[in-house]
Amino acid sequence: MKSLVHPDVLFPPEPGVRSIARALYTSVADLPIVSPHGHTDPRWYALDEPFPDPAQLLIVPDHYIFRMLFSQGVALEDLGVRRLDGSPVEVDGRRIWKRFAENYHLFRGTPTRLWMDYVLFNLFDIEEPLTAATADSSYDRIAEKLRQPEYRPRALFKRFNIEVIATTEGALDDLRWHKMIRDSGWDGRVVTAYRPDAVVDPEFEGFAGNLDQLGDITGEDTGSWSGYLAAHRNRRAYFKSFGATSSDHGHATADTANLSPSEASALFDKVRNGTADADGRRLFRAQMLTEMAKMSLDDGLVMQIHPGSWRSHSPSIMSRHGRDMGFDIPTRTDYVKALKPLLDAVGLEPNLTVVLFTLDETSYARELAPLAGVYPALRLGPAWWFHDSPEGMRRFREMTTETAGFYNTVGFNDDTRAFPSIPARHDVSRRVDCAFLARLVAEHRLEEEEAFSLARELAYTLAKEAYRL
Repeated sequence: MKSLVHPDVLFPPEPGVRSIARALYTSVADLPIVSPHGHTDPRWYALDEPFPDPAQLLIVPDHYIFRMLFSQGVALEDLGVRRLDGSPVEVDGRRIWKRFAENYHLFRGTPTRLWMDYVLFNLFDIEEPLTAATADSSYDRIAEKLRQPEYRPRALFKRFNIEVIATTEGALDDLRWHKMIRDSGWDGRVVTAYRPDAVVDPEFEGFAGNLDQLGDITGEDTGSWSGYLAAHRNRRAYFKSFGATSSDHGHATADTANLSPSEASALFDKVRNGTADADGRRLFRAQMLTEMAKMSLDDGLVMQIHPGSWRSHSPSIMSRHGRDMGFDIPTRTDYVKALKPLLDAVGLEPNLTVVLFTLDETSYARELAPLAGVYPALRLGPAWWFHDSPEGMRRFREMTTETAGFYNTVGFNDDTRAFPSIPARHDVSRRVDCAFLARLVAEHRLEEEEAFSLARELAYTLAKEAYRL
């Protein structure tokens, strides 16, 4: 069977270095997957129902795919992406798949092409490249497979060799699907992660009502600063009862603050009654990052900070389709000044773990690696989102290793909504890391024995340990 993915993909072209990379990769290729951060839907594992069709599985939920097609004039509605007003969108999976296949050439050279080719070949046994001519045959093959018990979510979870996966739920989520998973007796390990953006960001839609709901479900007085903080502690404990080992914070900036209790209370009052101006709302978000870090020091949740995205850059798309529609755009991000209040408060704590991500690669060597290379509380998350690519992963290692080393990083996070792409993403990461290590061996900067040990750490151990899984 001819593979759509070359066995030496992403390995160095120099024969000697490529040979080392192959050997390193062989030692880690079949390790279990630890997926400590992502956005797969927990109801998949709870209900274990067949996936509906190839388009709903592989295209409709994947913003990497539909943003590229939209950039070339394909309407989101024609790809089955729902509208907030309930207006009709394409529901015929075959038509959606054909549009994708007809435009598959747009993904040449992108990580999406690597991931998709991996999925088509390794999961669905498709040997022919995806084109308009093969659209129907590939759709039929995938649809046939999806009707088989071996392609239900729990079976794929085992097939992918996933040891543990973390989904991400908002602070107001009742975690019903996680409860169903737990009560089912299934032995797959699916945990949640605490994402409080909707009750931390005053500019989040429905913020005041969200705080009311937070008070209702916790029994705390979210009209007061002390009650509001108590409500967060309550929810964090609830999430921990469903296996959470981390919290996740998607802020526009990395700004932090460390106000006195009286100052923080006065600011909260303004935010709560809607009289805080833009500076006040920004300061409140900054204060809450520090408050969340302090709570993590108390309850042990690993804190993840994902700053630097201009969310929903297009108001038209936001109004028609809502959030997470491919219009979140990277911005320049400061870390040294922005994080100082938080680091002054808790940065020297060895029992706290704050994982920093960035969409601003210029900060790797200048700011992030030096910070993580000295503050005990800090670790660097992997190349993320727009930089979750072979080039992005290489740049990450090249720009951070010299100052932060390997052990101030946390392995790989696939950060995906597209369940079938998880093994593909981990495979790409393992290949890129093995190629990087092979170069260090070839340059006599690492002993081969050290490289084999590091390959395992980067593929498996670091994520497991950093996220306390």
